[in-house]
Amino acid sequence: MKIGMCMFLWTTSVGRKHEKLLRDLKETGFDGVEIPIFGGTPDDYRRLGGLLDQIGLERTAVSAIGDPSMNLISPDAATRRRGINYMKWAIDCADALGANTLSGPLHSTIGQFSGSGPTAAELKRSIVSQRAIGDHAAKRGVTIGLEALNRFECYLVNTMDDLSAHIDAIDHPNIRAMYDTFHSNIEEADPIDAFTRNKDRIVHVHISENNRGVPGRGNIPWTETFKALRASGYDGWLTIEAFGRALKDLAAATKVWRDFAETPEAVYRDGYRHIRDGWQAAA
Repeated sequence: MKIGMCMFLWTTSVGRKHEKLLRDLKETGFDGVEIPIFGGTPDDYRRLGGLLDQIGLERTAVSAIGDPSMNLISPDAATRRRGINYMKWAIDCADALGANTLSGPLHSTIGQFSGSGPTAAELKRSIVSQRAIGDHAAKRGVTIGLEALNRFECYLVNTMDDLSAHIDAIDHPNIRAMYDTFHSNIEEADPIDAFTRNKDRIVHVHISENNRGVPGRGNIPWTETFKALRASGYDGWLTIEAFGRALKDLAAATKVWRDFAETPEAVYRDGYRHIRDGWQAAA
């Protein structure tokens, strides 16, 4: 198991200006960081990867699609092509960064709703889009971890069962699932059982408190979560995803209107200890 920290708490554009923070994350004990991919070029991420190598941090990558003109399930073929091209670019950036996983709600546009649930046609279009994305990811040695989001953020896949069924329909080795404790806490009748039922498809895990603040200070059933993770044989990343008000646009997108921790340091230092101790106690 490896412990990671998603840089969303501070930025969507990580660079050398964050070196002091990155070194403190390493000093805290983190094995790596999760790097947002929303802009720039593969060369930018290659340089960032070099900095992370110097510090001794491994890395994963995360992205999302917020632009309706790139919706991967749109009935318009040109719109879908733009979404696929965006994903190919993000995969190239993740590869240059040195990340072998790229996770997030990379199946449809966040915050865009049709007024009803997913249609058979939308799911079919998604399968075609994801297979094209998976083929490019395979060429780069990157695995996509699709994320089920709660019903207030998307409508294509909200539960782990729905996500897993969709992944089975996509049937591509480079298109897998991500489990997020925040979204599961909202959508699943039994978040622990939802993880266990679908464990064979999960390649990445986000550790996120119910209020998006410090892991361990809310109502997520952490003892049971860590026990289920260990019992499943999962040996990948446990990456903290928390949000604050540092970035206006990101705060608006994640509906964060108030602070959920006294400092960012409390999030990652207390959060790191929470994962480390919880994992050990679950043995």
